[in-house]
Amino acid sequence: MEFVEDVTTLGNTGTGLRGCRSETKRYITSPRVAETLVRILRGKRKSCQLFLECNPGPGILTRALLESGAKVIALESDETFIPQLKSLGKKVNGRLEVVYCDFFKLDPRSRGILTPPVMTSDMLFQYLGIEAQPWSKGAPLKAIGILPPKNERSALWKLLHDLYSCTSIYKYGRLELNLFITEKECRKIMANPQNPGLYQALSVLCQIACGIKLLHTESCLSFDTYTANGQLAKQKHRESLEQNLCFIQLTPHRNLFTGSLTPFNYDVFFHMLRQCFMKRNAKLIDHLHSLSPIDAMHILKQIKKNKDVKVIDMYPEDFQHLFETIECSKDDNYKWLYDDFMEDVII
Repeated sequence: MEFVEDVTTLGNTGTGLRGCRSETKRYITSPRVAETLVRILRGKRKSCQLFLECNPGPGILTRALLESGAKVIALESDETFIPQLKSLGKKVNGRLEVVYCDFFKLDPRSRGILTPPVMTSDMLFQYLGIEAQPWSKGAPLKAIGILPPKNERSALWKLLHDLYSCTSIYKYGRLELNLFITEKECRKIMANPQNPGLYQALSVLCQIACGIKLLHTESCLSFDTYTANGQLAKQKHRESLEQNLCFIQLTPHRNLFTGSLTPFNYDVFFHMLRQCFMKRNAKLIDHLHSLSPIDAMHILKQIKKNKDVKVIDMYPEDFQHLFETIECSKDDNYKWLYDDFMEDVII
């Protein structure tokens, strides 16, 4: 616990919500919701399963997980909640570890001197004694949390970059994420050509990378939301009152890297999808001319698509097939047309 004691004294030392919360966060404060999640995640298991809980806040879900027999690592980014979480930890015989850390800010791209709750995944996992596992084996723990309300999309894109590159938390294995996300974003990541208005590059990347399960849907009213200045947020609009949060499970595919897609060329796959979805209603063949020097009709023939197929008609697995077909082509020394420097743009 020495590490926990040290990090809780660093950074902002304010004791109030206003002083230490830098952005809007949602917290599970309903015992009913907590019990529902434990029932979904644990079922009838009595084994000491390990969970990484992201921003547990007052610890309502933490307590429910512990009561089910699980072991919990609580990553809390608000110092206000640290003392009560540590107090709970003293009652459960070492089954609760509390760390002053923001899971969604692990391994920031703009490095420098990192001050808790911001830190690297190496620093966190090495302290916890968690070793990297082969991709085929999985990960020794599961993460559970709520995506940040104001930047869900950015958080999702960062997680995808980390997953495809096998960096940050995914350097340690195929970590399963169990996350609350707004219904709007949930529908987007699960969309396909049958939902053309929602279908986008993010949909393809999520579905290629992970098995996605919708485990539960809950009203936003079941959560407490605090604003950036530490005030309990009020639901001002009817749309907000009717908004739901979806509890989804993202399990990285074991066979994600068994083909031509690798952690070393994933950025080309991202680039291909961004380019295609910039003009989503255009014909795929028109995009191919600007993506690759390889004969476009030959590529279409190999993936068994006709010359009139549109981007919006392609399923996620079709895009993966397209990428791997171009990557494996022997027709040209240069398979892709793109700038040497590909910006890491979040869209």
